[in-house]
Amino acid sequence: MRRLRNHMIGIDQGSEMLFSDFAEGGPMWVGEGPREVRCRVTFSEPFRSPPALMTGLALLDIDSSANLRLDLSHGEVTREGAELILKTWGDSRLARLRADWSAIGEVAGSDEWDLY
Repeated sequence: MRRLRNHMIGIDQGSEMLFSDFAEGGPMWVGEGPREVRCRVTFSEPFRSPPALMTGLALLDIDSSANLRLDLSHGEVTREGAELILKTWGDSRLARLRADWSAIGEVAGSDEWDLY
């Protein structure tokens, strides 16, 4: 369990269209085999330390004639942002996908100063 020592807890949220490949015939729509899309998100302000990040599907548009295979995750989470990662494989045909994310962690209070 992650314990937050600060009474200042921040929650940041966003929604990212990872791709919309059906209009241009992109790799998620016309490709086969392993494919991957990465999207960097930037938090509205830095956290004190890397926050906990949750990702989820918000929109999924697929071709119903092929199997659906996807893995939505995130890469390294920093104080400033994170990377959303979508992977698919085989004959899956993904037209477009939007992911929502929420970051929860400690933020600095207005009375806290960093002195160098």
